[in-house]
Amino acid sequence: MNTNNPKTSPSKILLITTIPILAIVFATIYLIVRILLFLITDYAWYEKVLAFFLLIAELFILTHGIGYFFEIFSVIWRRKSFTVREDRIPKLCSYPPVAIVMPSYKEPLDVVENSLVTFYNISYPNKYIYFLDDTRYDIKWDTPEKMEAYKKAVEDLCRHIGVDLFRRKWHGAKAGIINDFLEFLDGKEKDGFKFYHYSGKTKQEIEKYMLVFDADSNPFPDFLEPLVAIMENNSKLAFVQTPQYYINFEFNRIARAAGLQQAVFYEYICEGKSSKDSTFCCGTNVLFRREALNDVGGFDETSVTEDFATSLQFHLKKWGTTYINRVRTFQIGPEDLGGYFKQQFRWSLGTIGLFTKVLSTFLRRPRGLTKLQWWEYFLSSTWYFIGFVFLFMMICPVIYIFLNIPTYFARPEFYFLIFIPYVVITLTTFYWTLKQRNYHIGDLITGQLLTFITFPVYIKASILALAGIKGTFGITPKGVSKALPLRTLWPQLVMAMLCFAAVVWGINRFIYEQEPAGGILVNTFWCLYHAGILFSVLYFNRPEEPNNGK
Repeated sequence: MNTNNPKTSPSKILLITTIPILAIVFATIYLIVRILLFLITDYAWYEKVLAFFLLIAELFILTHGIGYFFEIFSVIWRRKSFTVREDRIPKLCSYPPVAIVMPSYKEPLDVVENSLVTFYNISYPNKYIYFLDDTRYDIKWDTPEKMEAYKKAVEDLCRHIGVDLFRRKWHGAKAGIINDFLEFLDGKEKDGFKFYHYSGKTKQEIEKYMLVFDADSNPFPDFLEPLVAIMENNSKLAFVQTPQYYINFEFNRIARAAGLQQAVFYEYICEGKSSKDSTFCCGTNVLFRREALNDVGGFDETSVTEDFATSLQFHLKKWGTTYINRVRTFQIGPEDLGGYFKQQFRWSLGTIGLFTKVLSTFLRRPRGLTKLQWWEYFLSSTWYFIGFVFLFMMICPVIYIFLNIPTYFARPEFYFLIFIPYVVITLTTFYWTLKQRNYHIGDLITGQLLTFITFPVYIKASILALAGIKGTFGITPKGVSKALPLRTLWPQLVMAMLCFAAVVWGINRFIYEQEPAGGILVNTFWCLYHAGILFSVLYFNRPEEPNNGK
């Protein structure tokens, strides 16, 4: 592995460390001025209420923005470069046994077969592959004949490839079957356990590590060696996480935009978290130490994002975690809005559901984690409240245009003096830093558009999570690409038309009222901006590119 890198000049080091600091400074100045304007402006009580919600929304964005820039600073301060540079991998002197597991719930068999073949071709010599079939055969999801045919097809597939098959009495979804399998490895048989030893391999010792993949994962042959070497070199590491990369990135709009969202997360954010020993597990492409899993009692079965919840337990138990920013596997991204919304609902429901646990744990055990770790968990567990934030940001300019209820303006000159420099420096920093890792601005904007139009999904998930509703696990559909009926997109389309109507009314007000010109023009601009974003839902609802496959 090549770890040599060209030397970075002192002037370049100064530049790359100054940029995120400037972004944080401008964000902080804007935040202070916004709070002062809110406090000193003489609004009526109902105006104050709306202004308060807008201020909270802006505080949320600024807090997470500062968090993102802090991640960038952490990365470049450690690496002295924006480029991806993998740390030197320790020499692997032995090959401890590794269990490669793939939980699957009614996944398409062609997807499963492709993944199992790639697992079989992993070059690591001391590996044992297990297919964890979590499909529920105790409830009716198709005709009895088709259910039995699927069950037999799974067995035939595992027998043909030479992969061991594990089933059990269903509970706890993905976390439940992995926990049951861990007990099985430890020799603890339970009622309902069924094991099919199709590989015919005999083990000299129990597996030391467990590698978890999703059913659509296609890893490189050399996936395991560097990860095992890292774990062997540090006995306090609970897991090593690697990024996801969608293989259907090129010909599908949803997969491409979703992949670019992933890129933002897996680049500076994950690297920054790793530098503060705050990496959380993402559920796939991750190598676990079984000793650590046993120490925390296995995966947390109380959350649909069991990976994130279990990561908190690792850190509370003082286990370390790390992240390696090298794409080592390909997966299938969601291929239409229905699949994407389903994926985002599951992620947001589980993550926000964990927020209350993070908060209560902090109040009970404030020294359980370091200050930086608490900060990272706070950012991660609150991100999906962004749905409410988007709603407030959209509705406030509309209210101003139609009802003349101010939510921001004390004097427009403050807006241009403080807000414009803040927007310029923060957006420039965001796009420029990702451009250093070969991402194009246009593609990144596409990813942000997809996030924005998902606001109804995030709001619904937030409400249910805060109400204590866990929800159920559901796979992201694969090999499916179809448009949603427009009636299912009514929140985005109604809001888009409302914003567009506000643009027309704002132009009318500017022509005939003229004052306050600054307030009318800026709010009209924001309505136009939001309308344009929201109407992009029609673009994403036709996910296949016209030249697909050509």
